Amino acid sequence: MCIRDSLICDQKKKVTDATASGTRSVSLSRSWISRLRDEFELEYMKELRIFLIEQKQQGKKIYPPGKQIFNALNSTSFETTNVVILGQDPYHGVGQAHGLSFSVMPDVDIPPSLQNIYKELTSDINFRHPGHGSLDYWASQGVLLLNSILTVEHGKAGSHQGRGWEKFTDRIIGLLNEGKEGLVFLLWGAYAQRKGEFIDRGKHLVLTSPHPSPFSAHKGFFGSRPFSKINEHLIRLGKQPIDWQIP
Repeated sequence: MCIRDSLICDQKKKVTDATASGTRSVSLSRSWISRLRDEFELEYMKELRIFLIEQKQQGKKIYPPGKQIFNALNSTSFETTNVVILGQDPYHGVGQAHGLSFSVMPDVDIPPSLQNIYKELTSDINFRHPGHGSLDYWASQGVLLLNSILTVEHGKAGSHQGRGWEKFTDRIIGLLNEGKEGLVFLLWGAYAQRKGEFIDRGKHLVLTSPHPSPFSAHKGFFGSRPFSKINEHLIRLGKQPIDWQIP
């Protein structure tokens, strides 16, 4: 189903056209659109669509680019999801965000939080630094790299908080929580842990620790060994472990 350039259109369109277009303005894989189609018709999503188009019309730079807003869902289908790594909102620097939590494009400097993730991987599973920050390889193996908020204004962290994305991603987590068993949810930091409070611990493994940010990584993120724990869990369930070694 088409549905081009996500919620933001580079072409000039009237807000009234956008509100009437429903899922036709969303670029999303069949796996997820079949489950989320009705969500795009709810009032809060229509309001979010209007807000994003108005921001573009005002000349504001919004990240990630429109076609990459739903990159996490398009990279990891509902059916193949085995692990969820929950972030907060996209990186807000030029060229960084591409729709996967904690990930950056290969030619972009690796952010401090991701550097710390790599340090913990090295300690946990003898990981070798790949020299770039793209986590596409994880997404291709069933690791859903989902931010709670899917867009951000240039240079303004958290600028799209409270605009509706949180409800939308709650719905995604809810679908996974209800419709699957044996998933692993990796919740780093208080924000992610609050968002994941409703996850059924009887059906899924929930791993928590402080955030990998330089401000908190030394308070319990380092030494938490989440990556080996995830693979131990998947193997116990007869599932394929994740190859964390990024090419």
